[in-house]
Amino acid sequence: MTRSVTALAALLLATALAGCGLFGNKEDPHKNWTAEQFYNAAKEQLDQQNWESAAKLYEQLESKYPYGRFAQQGQLDVGYAYYKQGETAQAIAAAEKFIKLHPNHAHVDYALYLKGLANFREDLGPFGRIVKQDLADRDAKSARESFETFKELVTRFPESRYAADSRARMAYLIEALARHEVKVARYYMSRGAWLAAANRAQEVIVHYPRSAARRDALQVMVESYDRMGLPALRDDAKKVLAKNYPDDHMIAPGRNSASSPWWKFWN
Repeated sequence: MTRSVTALAALLLATALAGCGLFGNKEDPHKNWTAEQFYNAAKEQLDQQNWESAAKLYEQLESKYPYGRFAQQGQLDVGYAYYKQGETAQAIAAAEKFIKLHPNHAHVDYALYLKGLANFREDLGPFGRIVKQDLADRDAKSARESFETFKELVTRFPESRYAADSRARMAYLIEALARHEVKVARYYMSRGAWLAAANRAQEVIVHYPRSAARRDALQVMVESYDRMGLPALRDDAKKVLAKNYPDDHMIAPGRNSASSPWWKFWN
């Protein structure tokens, strides 16, 4: 009986080992590929908009051949594949890695542009893209990082083919960031945090003086200073508002005005 059990166990073990050899040692079809073959296959997938497949091939290329011209181009292209997949964090990381490894490369401007684009839509998510969510309604961290990246691009490479679009996006980001500050200021007003509201509105005047949101920021300051009992600061803000918008009849009221605060209707 003991011999039968031992024999059976040996047979099962042999079968298991054979199975491992049969199913666990499949040969890698890319085992003997050159760097050029990896790159061409990845580029073909990229051209066919198979972003995930392209990214995986670029990753394999870098893993097996981390140096050379194909690896360099692959490090740049994989960032684009990530970006098109919606993997913005990975796209940003790839762009930053390329810039760090190849600071004098001819395509550093593109790496900066890609990083700026990825931050531009970071945290928006697929639902936000569907409903065209306003950038001002989101966390401003990524928008600020996007602005700074585009700013670096146009400063370092003013003649770059990506400079014009970067400047246009910077103009949009300025307006979005200014609107964001005003929305935060209005939130503080709704909570009765008048000092915080005035300070956030002041950020718009200081950092985004030419934005369209400047008018709303001044109105926030007038109301907030009035609520805090600071007539001198309130009147100064009123003067700036009147000077810059002489035809504006929506000058923010003081505390003795209509019962419904003006700022609750400015959304």
